[in-house]
Amino acid sequence: MLNEMGRWLIFMGGLLILLGAVFLLIGRVPGLGRLPGDILIQRKHFTFYAPLGTMLVLSIVLTVLLNILTRLIR
Repeated sequence: MLNEMGRWLIFMGGLLILLGAVFLLIGRVPGLGRLPGDILIQRKHFTFYAPLGTMLVLSIVLTVLLNILTRLIR
């Protein structure tokens, strides 16, 4: 029981490290976050940013990658 929980925690920690690295690398992709469809409203003491276009592109890319990955695993 504890052995399985330890492995699960190590796996989740590794997954979090990979996710953090992906977020760091996404910030360096030129143009990402400033796509058509991204909403940016700036006022004197208020900024609202909704990256709708960016989320759509990332969703499509991740869907394709995960479909390819699951087909390779089967």
